[in-house]
Amino acid sequence: MTAIQSVHISGHQERLEPKTHTVYQIDIQGNVRSWSIWRRYSEFDDLHVELVKGTGSPPPVPLPPKHKYSILRSHNNPALLEERKTGLEAYLRAIIGAKEDKWREAFVFKEFLGIPVGRQGGVGGGPPTQFTLTSWLDEHQELQNRLRDVRADINKREALSNQGDVSASHKSNVSAKQKLAGVLSRIGTLGKGLHDLAMNGMSEGELQRRTDMVARLQDDCEKLGKMVTVARQFNRAGTDPTAPYSPASMNPASASDREALLGPTNTFTRVTRVFGQPSKPQETEVTRPLDDLGLFGLQKTQMQQQDDQLSQLTTILSRQKQLGHAINSEINEQIAVLDGLANDVDNVGDKLSKASRQMHRLG
Repeated sequence: MTAIQSVHISGHQERLEPKTHTVYQIDIQGNVRSWSIWRRYSEFDDLHVELVKGTGSPPPVPLPPKHKYSILRSHNNPALLEERKTGLEAYLRAIIGAKEDKWREAFVFKEFLGIPVGRQGGVGGGPPTQFTLTSWLDEHQELQNRLRDVRADINKREALSNQGDVSASHKSNVSAKQKLAGVLSRIGTLGKGLHDLAMNGMSEGELQRRTDMVARLQDDCEKLGKMVTVARQFNRAGTDPTAPYSPASMNPASASDREALLGPTNTFTRVTRVFGQPSKPQETEVTRPLDDLGLFGLQKTQMQQQDDQLSQLTTILSRQKQLGHAINSEINEQIAVLDGLANDVDNVGDKLSKASRQMHRLG
């Protein structure tokens, strides 16, 4: 997401439509990208009015005042244009650099600078918490890019480790951990955003497609988590350093160490089960190579996956509830129609009985 680093008014231009006026070119530099927009002085004035109205106080630097009899002055007056350009640039920079964020966090200010609000969590660069159909896909693409960065850090760690640079290898591993932790938290937000979009009427096919996209991100995070949290160990027997990580590729503990930790392996213990007694934790191929931090990260990932699955289940159950209400309404309408039909049949039967009696009398 784009954090605003600097704002600079680089020039101005005279335009003839709808009438002669001057526009100023505003160059905006973010962390990832930069862009330029054109604004005239009247738009700055409207921005100032809305900021004062919305925040209750004016920005730190006042807006350059309107010049008296400006209509009679030439739009090509260099001194006037340069003075106003300098004042407008100081006005924007004061808002960006102010300690209070109430002005730069205002929607009207973001809109004025052309910040895509649907993709922004704030000018400070925080991740988004609300999505549109388009911004959700943008956030998904951003997370994929961050996972590529994590893979690049892991590959860099392996290369530095092969070269014997332990310090740089450790820094690359820490960088990968930090990036992966940020991606994990944002995947949870992405799942919640998908839940909100589903509640607002997303089609079932599109919901399933995006659910699969989130699941693939979670799978990638789980695989990268195992690679990041476990420091690489090289097999003295000649393990291929370019081979992908797996628990079996780790150097196994010696038999004496395992016996000291777990006890003699040939000791027979009778297996008994007591009702209500909790079972002992079992080590698996996934958890065996992980340290405490790795186990904590794995547990956190699994809990997050369970939360996401519960959110998806909630969406499905909500849809089923709506279908149930619709079916119930339809059944009630059909019952009402059948009741009316039964009354009509009874009325026709009474009329037929009366007609039959009258025919018997006439006969």
